[in-house]
Amino acid sequence: MKLRAVIFDMGGVFTESPVSAFARYEQANGLPERFIGGVVKARLHDGAFSRFERAEISLDEFDAAFAAESRALGHEVTGRTLLSMMKLDFRPDMVRALDRIAEAGFLTGCITNNMPGGGAEEWARDEAGWRTAEALMAKFDHVIESAKAGVRKPEPRIYEMMCEALSVAPAECCFVDDLGVNLKPAVAMGMRVIRVPFEDHRPALAELAAMTGLDL
Repeated sequence: MKLRAVIFDMGGVFTESPVSAFARYEQANGLPERFIGGVVKARLHDGAFSRFERAEISLDEFDAAFAAESRALGHEVTGRTLLSMMKLDFRPDMVRALDRIAEAGFLTGCITNNMPGGGAEEWARDEAGWRTAEALMAKFDHVIESAKAGVRKPEPRIYEMMCEALSVAPAECCFVDDLGVNLKPAVAMGMRVIRVPFEDHRPALAELAAMTGLDL
């Protein structure tokens, strides 16, 4: 089917990847490589991280619960420490690509796993970044935030919700994310997918240009 919509993740696509921030923290504090991601994956659907992204627990509860989960795996990292790693730099070329995709007539969506009360300021380091984030969120035809929807990637329902909101079939969509686990449900539904590498997003831009037929 003809491509009609491009659906994006936020962190790791329009910003540097949180995975890179986790890696810097692990290296600086003597933690095993990919330890933080391992804590999240160990309880992907019912752990502190996923419950907080669905707004099922408070910040204080998340702080303590993630500390307990990480401590049980060998190294304590509090929830608030984890959140401090989520202030990320934006990728202006990805924002320009979004503009060109929208100008070409494609529908655009954003599915983001975020934290209660987070919104745009969650990804911004300072006031200028906050303004950039606010403007970016306003560009999409539709945005689904896990903390508001009560469902998160990779739960299939959140992808279905986006298709319903844009009035498109999955086969008419391309989904762009930096995490393979979040791409799997999209593939299963029949979407085309692009994975954004953690350290260099330019290959994903090239794939997106080829898929849309645009100069990005």
